[in-house]
Amino acid sequence: MTDTLPEHADGVHLCVDELLPYRLHTPRWLPPAKSLWSQLLGQHQSKQLGRGMDFAEVRQYQPGDDIRSIDWRVMARTGKPHTKLFTEEREKPTILYIDLSSSMQFGSSLMLKSVQASHVASILSWLAVGEHDRVGAVIDTGVTLIEIKPVSRQKGPLQIIAQLVKGQESALKSIASGSAHSMENGLQALHRLCPKGCDVIVISDFIRYDTSLKPLLGQINRRNRLKFIHIYDPLEVGDTRFRGAEWVSNGKDTRWLNFSALNTRNGIKKAFESHQEKLELLCQSMGIDYRSISSGTPLLKQLAG
Repeated sequence: MTDTLPEHADGVHLCVDELLPYRLHTPRWLPPAKSLWSQLLGQHQSKQLGRGMDFAEVRQYQPGDDIRSIDWRVMARTGKPHTKLFTEEREKPTILYIDLSSSMQFGSSLMLKSVQASHVASILSWLAVGEHDRVGAVIDTGVTLIEIKPVSRQKGPLQIIAQLVKGQESALKSIASGSAHSMENGLQALHRLCPKGCDVIVISDFIRYDTSLKPLLGQINRRNRLKFIHIYDPLEVGDTRFRGAEWVSNGKDTRWLNFSALNTRNGIKKAFESHQEKLELLCQSMGIDYRSISSGTPLLKQLAG
């Protein structure tokens, strides 16, 4: 395997030291740079003239400026007309939903899907505060929910990282129980946590999603900008060098699979493609942005591609 784990990572557990360095990589994806991630978060501020907006600065009057925006006090002091500039008040907090449930505690090569999801969450949280937005999260272990209200500056990402480390540890311990609540619980928490006008990013393998949740997604999407990041493992697309037989489970059924057989690998791939197609159709019908990330390749390498 040519890909190597990020520094301090073991691919199964999480630690602060493996998630914190993503802060150093965010400047390359902040405006004016154009990339998948800057597009994903969007740009929320624009300088405009007007009233009822946050004051930005005063500059010398230019032909075409709105006369209502003239700063008469500065003009009286300097003897020259000056115009007030305002920054449009369009803060859009970013709320992350991070799935750490039992199906996410799987990895056939580099790391567990839950670990990759946490890496994605880290870089997105730092990007959000880099855009001067607040960031919060719902961390769903499948057994418990951790809600983090959106806050600004470093406090937001640091809180999320700390809770991801705790959440992953808790999720690993609860795998043996085999029980997980519906994704509905997490989405309901997400709906409660989101003020109107948020960027809401759901990071999951969507194994627990079913069509009954579409109305709830619709409620979230009507009030916010909803985006999906689909985390998948290489084995789920039939990509594996293993050629033996293995006792496997999808969380519902358990059986032997012979990975030496091409039809077995193709069957796994077709099942994944069917799942992915349904997700993409859902996103198209609801105007939800869709991206996919593999747990078999380091995140930064995928972003650079």
